Amino acid sequence: MTVADKSAFVVSPDWLQERLGQPGLSILDASWYFPFLNRDAEGEYKTAHIPGAVFFDHEKLSDPESSLPHTLPKPEAFAAAVSSMGITNSDTIVVYDGPGMNTSPRVWWMLRVMGAKNVFVLDGGFDNWKKDGRPVTSGVTKIAPSAFIADFQADKVASFADMRTIVDAGSRQIADARAAGRFVGTDPEPRAGLRSGHMPGARNVPSSTLADKGYLKDIAGLRQVLDDAGVDLSRPVVTSCGSGITAAVITLALESLGHKDNILYDGSWSEWGAHKDTPVATGEAEQ
Repeated sequence: MTVADKSAFVVSPDWLQERLGQPGLSILDASWYFPFLNRDAEGEYKTAHIPGAVFFDHEKLSDPESSLPHTLPKPEAFAAAVSSMGITNSDTIVVYDGPGMNTSPRVWWMLRVMGAKNVFVLDGGFDNWKKDGRPVTSGVTKIAPSAFIADFQADKVASFADMRTIVDAGSRQIADARAAGRFVGTDPEPRAGLRSGHMPGARNVPSSTLADKGYLKDIAGLRQVLDDAGVDLSRPVVTSCGSGITAAVITLALESLGHKDNILYDGSWSEWGAHKDTPVATGEAEQ
């Protein structure tokens, strides 16, 4: 496989290992897990992480005024938090998570939406990094604060009102990253109080289908997954999931394929499924 076969937004473990400690390189551990998995992301980070990595806390870097999980914080709050991590707009930023292609694309998307230009996801994640015997360290990385200036791209984020219009008018394709059982309505949602099913007209693109053992599929593979799901790459897309995290895996796939007219529904099913008057479909998506 050549470099051209892979996404321009991922870096290989070899690439990152060769550059550890270089000035201008920032590394973020963006791991997050559902409580039922019994994995403590921050605790695991303190036990072992890639040298130089700083922990990105999804819970703390969300809007405290929102009742929804993992909502984008205000640009000034995001800038302050990222500055405290020692990150500047000109840095080359590499984001990773434990299993790979799980929660790291969300932080890749957040940073880009907030104005960072050189952001990448580590292919394979930290679990594969450790399995391959690559360098790790423990404790908390000591960093000097810097100045990150937010340049919020509001047009890349879909609101609840936007989604009402999109669903009613069919103005954008909806790509839902949740597992098939949740999408069709046979499996319950992990968050209480949410109805099961999907937004009418949505296509199911489970985030797990876009990666193989933590490694993002090559360009041909990504295109095939989206094509099989009925996503037309010539049309606008909005990505969604449970709480806006794995929707970014689809966003990463779209951007990797050169698709630019995509937005992410930040409230996702946590918002749509909680409303009593939003239309909900069950069963397989109509092709």
